[in-house]
Amino acid sequence: MGSEMSSNSFSLQPKVAVAQHVSEEVRLDTQQPSAAWEQAIPLVFSADWRGQNPEPDRETRVRLLWSSRHLYMRFECRYRELTVFPDSDANGRRDHLWDRDVAEAFLQPDSAHPRFYKEFEVSPNGMWIDLDISPKGLADLKSGLQRSVAIDDQQSVWTAELAIHLRSVADPFDPHQPWRANFYRVEGPQEPRSYLAWSPTHTKQPNFHVPEAFGFLQFEK
Repeated sequence: MGSEMSSNSFSLQPKVAVAQHVSEEVRLDTQQPSAAWEQAIPLVFSADWRGQNPEPDRETRVRLLWSSRHLYMRFECRYRELTVFPDSDANGRRDHLWDRDVAEAFLQPDSAHPRFYKEFEVSPNGMWIDLDISPKGLADLKSGLQRSVAIDDQQSVWTAELAIHLRSVADPFDPHQPWRANFYRVEGPQEPRSYLAWSPTHTKQPNFHVPEAFGFLQFEK
């Protein structure tokens, strides 16, 4: 979500996400998902950015895997209606993607520098954006993001699988060093839209750019 960054402090117990290790690279295919995803215990959330007003029909599940080269994420997103951009760059990249329906991941490999982190977004129709966030603002990350996306109209679920080069986030990558992370959803054609968060930011207005509210992402073998 592209909005102004907050300097709110946080003292709540952070949430913990776990990425399970896979010995081989995962084939991205939302139509016929790899059996490797079954190893990952899903993160489940449906409440808003304040941790309130759960919406079960907008529930989001996030599964995480990692290999020697990639972090893999699978979003399973229940929806009421879909609102997407009809146009993008030739490679699917779309500026201001957060102004339509998206699933998002914010990743911060070094919590000693809390104003620096990476943002990844994907839409129900497969558009994407990756950003390098810093006090200077937003810059293209150019991570080499790969994705597979599918929509199940009968079940009202859209699914996205992402592969992110680990070293586009942290170079060198150390699996013994947890990252800070948060996961989000945005849905709706106009305000008030639904802004859902795995780890609530507790801001008065919807704001995902609150590093103090990020949880931890651990890499397990």
